[in-house]
Amino acid sequence: MLATRIIPCLDVDEGGVFKGIRFKNLVPAGDPVRLAQRYYEEGADELTFLDIGASWKSRKTLIEIVEKVSRVIFIPLCAGGGVKSLSDIKELLRAGADKVSICTAALENPSLLREASLAFGSQSVVLSIDAGRAGQGWHAFMKGGRIDSGLEVVDWARKGIELGAGEILLNSIDRDGTKEGYDLELLRTISDKVSVPVIASGGAGHLEDIYEAINTGQADAVLLASLLHFGQLTIPEIKNYLKSKGVKVR
Repeated sequence: MLATRIIPCLDVDEGGVFKGIRFKNLVPAGDPVRLAQRYYEEGADELTFLDIGASWKSRKTLIEIVEKVSRVIFIPLCAGGGVKSLSDIKELLRAGADKVSICTAALENPSLLREASLAFGSQSVVLSIDAGRAGQGWHAFMKGGRIDSGLEVVDWARKGIELGAGEILLNSIDRDGTKEGYDLELLRTISDKVSVPVIASGGAGHLEDIYEAINTGQADAVLLASLLHFGQLTIPEIKNYLKSKGVKVR
């Protein structure tokens, strides 16, 4: 059994870290390099940076941040947001990222996943799925959760893996920033039907939520933002709690 990974997520725009609710109403949350160093020192297993501006200028800033952070921390880095091409992926990997997260571009051009996995290895390709409720299931959304692709999340996750994605970052739009807990039904549905690691994202408000994502949702890793950025919990507190519940952590 692999150890569960604790992954702080830093949503970056114009050089700062922000956090919102359901992808809206963003508020400043700190300096990305300082936060990255803090989380590394606290024992984070990985770090994820997402460019929420998704403009050329914003992505250029993200690349600079990845370069700075990769010099001072020694855990895997995943970067994404606004990634549209192989050259974008190559640029982030060259800057020091170990993985690149792809969301909208994969829906618009699924072959990008295959091209990226062939060029850089599937371990470097993370399929990010922004999932929103649609009837009895969930659809994959594009453009920061603003446009419904019409694709069922289960179908899209399976297709993405066939094309070469080595991991799924599963974001619940409905739970994002709410601190109401992860969407356990969504998590379990995807975890039961795919063969690659699933990272739970969106909704952690308490220690119990993190445990339930792993125990009930069967997530292989948990992404955390608000809880850490605003000082509600620390990574050692989270790991100690999970250990006490019998969860294997690093």
